[in-house]
Amino acid sequence: MTQARRRHDPEVKAFASDNYAGVHPEVLQAVALANGGHQIAYGEDVYTEALQEVFQRHFGPQAQAWPVFNGTGANVVGLRAMTAPWEAVICAESAHVNTDEGGAPEQMAGLKLLTVPTPDGRLTPELIDRQAWGFGDEHHAQPKVVTITESTELGTVYTPEQIAAISAHCRELGLLLHLDGSRLVNAAAALEVPLRALTTDVGVDVLSFGGTKSGLMFGEAIVVLNPSAVRGLVYLRKSSMQLASKMRFVSAQFEALLAGDLWLRNARNANAMAARLAAAVRDIPGVSLTRAVEANAVFAVLPREAADRLRKRFRFYTWNEATGEVRWMTAFDTTEADVDAFAAAVAEELSAS
Repeated sequence: MTQARRRHDPEVKAFASDNYAGVHPEVLQAVALANGGHQIAYGEDVYTEALQEVFQRHFGPQAQAWPVFNGTGANVVGLRAMTAPWEAVICAESAHVNTDEGGAPEQMAGLKLLTVPTPDGRLTPELIDRQAWGFGDEHHAQPKVVTITESTELGTVYTPEQIAAISAHCRELGLLLHLDGSRLVNAAAALEVPLRALTTDVGVDVLSFGGTKSGLMFGEAIVVLNPSAVRGLVYLRKSSMQLASKMRFVSAQFEALLAGDLWLRNARNANAMAARLAAAVRDIPGVSLTRAVEANAVFAVLPREAADRLRKRFRFYTWNEATGEVRWMTAFDTTEADVDAFAAAVAEELSAS
């Protein structure tokens, strides 16, 4: 009989991505409770049925959740359901759909992305106008959707007022508003507002809701807040290879995350650890924090040789090869001891330089 083995040290943490973290124990327990016996496949199970009510408590009675495997799938399928083949999506140049989806929006959905440079990862009505033109011109991809990311790839957050202004501008232009919410919970926790304050209440039409970065084993969800904004989603999810046969295990995880306050506890911890890390390294000679710390990301510049040595002890990514800017991410399971050990290592490597 083959025995399972633990092949890693569970005490070792990294600061590369909140995707590196394991599964929250309460989520694992929910998966175990959903196991055993038979349930109807492809989303007709009792867990997925119950999940609809959970999402509606957070986003309103009109909300409908469509569990999928991953964030790329949520973004691609959601945006595809919002657009016709001749239409385009406006996004920040730094947006995940533009920089880190491996070309999936173009390859899988045939989408034209109209990008806009932003100083802090956030779009504004004025920035949207740089690409919101050419309506009715057959030679120009027709703008149809604006997608924003909360929190942004640069670690900043949109306030409800900022999203409301974007939504109002979209309505004036006849555009739909999509929100990539892979870290929506971190933004809501940072702003101390409910999830609907950043989505339903400010005019978001469709949301990609992140689960993996918040303690799930796998799974994201497309959340439709405006049913008239999408078409064919039931078919697109299947044809895009995002329909889980044993969907009960995705839905059970989301119920564990959202039925109580687990999402908030996890987000608050990740955010607090990022703030602690920023405070710990801010005054180390040779370290320059480059961006505001508003959620669970810390951006900094330090000597490359020190960064290379540090990376051998704690894994993290270089964000900008040209400037040497790095990104340090904290997660739901990052502890104060983890942060303090990392900050001490930063000081040691800078001292050695």
